Amino acid sequence: MVGRGNILQNNMYQEVYQKLYDHFGPQRWWPGETAFEIMVGAVLTQNTNWGNVAKAINNLKEEGVLSYEALRLLSVDEIAALIRPSGYYNLKAQRLRNLLDMIAERYFDDLQLFLNDSHQGARENLLSVKGVGPETADSILLYACEHPAFVIDMYTHRVFSRHQLVDEDTDYESMQYLFTSKLPEDLQLFNEYHALIVRVASTYCKKKDPLCEQCPLQGVNEQ
Repeated sequence: MVGRGNILQNNMYQEVYQKLYDHFGPQRWWPGETAFEIMVGAVLTQNTNWGNVAKAINNLKEEGVLSYEALRLLSVDEIAALIRPSGYYNLKAQRLRNLLDMIAERYFDDLQLFLNDSHQGARENLLSVKGVGPETADSILLYACEHPAFVIDMYTHRVFSRHQLVDEDTDYESMQYLFTSKLPEDLQLFNEYHALIVRVASTYCKKKDPLCEQCPLQGVNEQ
């Protein structure tokens, strides 16, 4: 486990983690009461903010369908109506249906079998789902399946390219390898690191008008 006062073997990626952890503290991600709720949230959060996702998830809860078994009984149109606040609701409803169908076909309609699958097996099956890319797949693996998968997103690219730790055009798999090769394989570490990157990007390292002078990463990687 990694936390305050526990400095990892010195390299820039580990230094960034420690600075962020010391500044923000633990983030306790991902919001969700069950593994299935986390899976649904990972699909719904594509191209929107979490506030909109929370509204959609609340709709599913109020209708009593936020479970694998209940959602499987709904049509794509019925799902779309409930997740409307998340945006792109027709597309996301179909992606949720594709995910549910994959579990039905490859895990004998048993969500627990999917959650218990190996990291590699679950990832391959997730990536076979139309509409589930590496970021969504790894979010599900990390937060729902509790596999040590390092999630790369637009915030990761922004923060680390601005500090010249990666090139702006680094692809997903290459960037993920940079993190996993420089960090111990630790579930809690990967969980916290991803959440902390999102926190610093949304608070300081904004797309427009970044607050560089106030950022806890100020001076990182300066020669």
